[in-house]
Amino acid sequence: MFKRFNTGFSLAKQSMGVLRTDKQLIMFPLLSGICCLMVMASFAVPLLMVGGGAELLAEAEQEGQAGENAAMQNPLYLVCLFLFYFVNYFVVVFFNSALIACAVKRFYGGTPTIGEGIKASMARLPQIAGWALVSASVGLLLRVIEGRSERLGAIISSLVGMAWSALTYFVVPVLVVEKAGPITAVKRSASILKESWGESMGASMGIGFVVFLAMIPCFGLIAGGAFLINVMAPLGIALIVLGVLAVLVVSLVSSALSAIAQAAVYIYGANGDTPDGFETESLGAAFTTR
Repeated sequence: MFKRFNTGFSLAKQSMGVLRTDKQLIMFPLLSGICCLMVMASFAVPLLMVGGGAELLAEAEQEGQAGENAAMQNPLYLVCLFLFYFVNYFVVVFFNSALIACAVKRFYGGTPTIGEGIKASMARLPQIAGWALVSASVGLLLRVIEGRSERLGAIISSLVGMAWSALTYFVVPVLVVEKAGPITAVKRSASILKESWGESMGASMGIGFVVFLAMIPCFGLIAGGAFLINVMAPLGIALIVLGVLAVLVVSLVSSALSAIAQAAVYIYGANGDTPDGFETESLGAAFTTR
């Protein structure tokens, strides 16, 4: 397990090297985040009107489960929730596809631009829409299961969600490079994951550990600001704002690193090429059967 984590950590460091070379790649997670906030704002009122408001009110009155069940039994609410999931997933996959397309071009010695990434995603709109449809369907199903039972439903939903996330780890790189449909992409993702399970997850763990370390001083700034706000309000507010901005930056970098690592392991697993900026030893270890 330690060796797998070490390999994943190495992949995370190499992904950071790629991001340093092409700093503009950070724009894709930023654009994705902005668009997702716009989607949330657009669907907030419709969801409240068709059932979400009853759920929130019930929770405020400590009748959360009953209110949640009532909302989840409202067909109009489910339709609205499904549309929200679909649009949100579409936005996320669109910009992840653009980032991965740019990363792949960099892997083969090219110099990608933001415009080229967007163009690559536009060329794959049918695949992106198809995957967003599948993801929205699974997301809604898990939400319904979770709403059926406060404890058991939440446990089942979490376990199935984790398994689904692992199974579909390489779906977006497959969509980008092979232009495959959602079903084929899931099968290809499962095939690659079967060979590289430990280090594919280890790469995520490695990135997650780096992000955790980076988040510590960020939350330290926020906590320090909260402590000082009643004593030195200007300084306290400044520290809180700085901490929040630092959290956002770390989150953006984390998203970019995850996509780059996914693309690199996929490229090596699909055709044996070692992307520029990565070591054959690390990628080879990701496909060593243990």
